[in-house]
Amino acid sequence: MSVEARPANRLRRRAPLLLLVALVAGAAAFQYLGRSAAEHGPLRFVVQVEPRPVPPLRFLDGEGKATDLGAWRGKVVLLNIWATWCGPCVKEMPALDRLQTSLAGEGLHVVALSIDKGAAALAAVQAFYASHGIRNLGVYNDPEGAAGFELGVPGVPVTFLIDREGREIGRLVGAAEWDGAEAVALIRRYLAKSP
Repeated sequence: MSVEARPANRLRRRAPLLLLVALVAGAAAFQYLGRSAAEHGPLRFVVQVEPRPVPPLRFLDGEGKATDLGAWRGKVVLLNIWATWCGPCVKEMPALDRLQTSLAGEGLHVVALSIDKGAAALAAVQAFYASHGIRNLGVYNDPEGAAGFELGVPGVPVTFLIDREGREIGRLVGAAEWDGAEAVALIRRYLAKSP
């Protein structure tokens, strides 16, 4: 065996171990992101230095009709990008549903935008709502998954707080307890600002 072949052989023998280490690290990160907000600690909301425009996102409503974020111009919007197959998303949907109920009268609209893809995606979201008791959120779906790309979403869930002028105030990557005291206080600060 030549001297040059030895390092390559060692690397091949260690490849399964390196793969195992990478998988364990990935699983640990996934478990961390899947924890509830209480396990994470304080709300990890990142405020923009200056509010920035949100691209004109187009998607379908629960009846399959085209709509966009402009439909809520003049309201503060909490835009949640999620998917029915995402564990952390499933955990936070009831909190978003309760938040919609508690703050709708103050001018907040929660848009839970599913990025489930394909022709059956809208039906999958409707079935998810029915099976999880989601009653107060509208059904919205982006079957092309374009919103995630346009917003630079690294994964799901990601939630954006959007002001009355359609600008991003800030975002939170990962699941959160959206109807918890800290989140409600944060949102109310922006709701209190004059339109």
